[in-house]
Amino acid sequence: MSDFPWEAASATGVGSHSGEDQFETLRMVFGELPDLPYLPELPDRGVGADMVGRTASLLIDMPVEVQPSGWRFADRPGRDVRRARDHLSRDLDALEEVAQGFEGRLKIQVCGPWTLAAAVELRYGDKTLADPGAVRDLSESLAEGLAAHLAAVRSRVPGAQVLVQVDEPGLPGVLAGTVPTASGFGRLAAVEAPIAADRLSVVLPAEAFTIVHCCAPEVPFEVLRTAGARGISVDAGLLRRRDEDRIGEAIEAGTALFLGVVPGTDARLPDIGVVAKPARELWGRLGFAPTELAEQVVLTPACGLAGASPAYARAALARCREAARVLREDPEQERR
Repeated sequence: MSDFPWEAASATGVGSHSGEDQFETLRMVFGELPDLPYLPELPDRGVGADMVGRTASLLIDMPVEVQPSGWRFADRPGRDVRRARDHLSRDLDALEEVAQGFEGRLKIQVCGPWTLAAAVELRYGDKTLADPGAVRDLSESLAEGLAAHLAAVRSRVPGAQVLVQVDEPGLPGVLAGTVPTASGFGRLAAVEAPIAADRLSVVLPAEAFTIVHCCAPEVPFEVLRTAGARGISVDAGLLRRRDEDRIGEAIEAGTALFLGVVPGTDARLPDIGVVAKPARELWGRLGFAPTELAEQVVLTPACGLAGASPAYARAALARCREAARVLREDPEQERR
């Protein structure tokens, strides 16, 4: 029996799409990825539909607003938070309609605490990341808000087993000390790995299968594993050979690998064998049994599809689904 909730040879998407029609996008996602669909994000709709604003609207007792410099904590909820919550409420209404009668795995996505802390400013203008106490409060508030959001999704689609993806593209910069101050003239101090793992662990819900997505170089695999991530989502094109020891340790420990194998913007899509090749070659170099590849690796686009046309997004998801089936094949038998 597999330790993973999805069927072998599955594919999924990262989360974001272009356009403003949630019904159309949901139908496309459920049609192309019946084994592991997800609740899409449509940032083209404007304020509050972006990754940061959407997640900030989930925070409990920490209202935000938009300033010329971006999102900032506010004294009380205003129109920006209401707009973000309205977007999310309509998304859930659409999900309930499109997924009526659905029984299977369903993925949702939220921005992670460190990426959020590096993006949202405190009331006096500095980044939340500059204040360890504020980061702690943000993590605890996000954990509470995510729990409520998870319960809302489960109530709308009661037959679904909901997986949670936490997006942390900013985490490598947080650990490296490369996040700029609000003024842009300095850099915020690097966060130590144990602290990063601790704050992230507060947010990851223990009752759901959790994946952390990091579409950036220098993915901190050990931090994500220590935090409790059961899956790690990366862009295969950004991985380097020096990453492979840490990837191997994660796989050996039972961590799932969500591998981005097709571009997130319009491009000529290669055939399914070429799309599956990075996963098969990585698995072979690490020395794991080919029979486990299709269970422990899920294929995805390299990142979100917000910069892609709807036609390309559909084709990219279909190509990931088709290539995932190749992972079931034993390369040794093919050569006989």
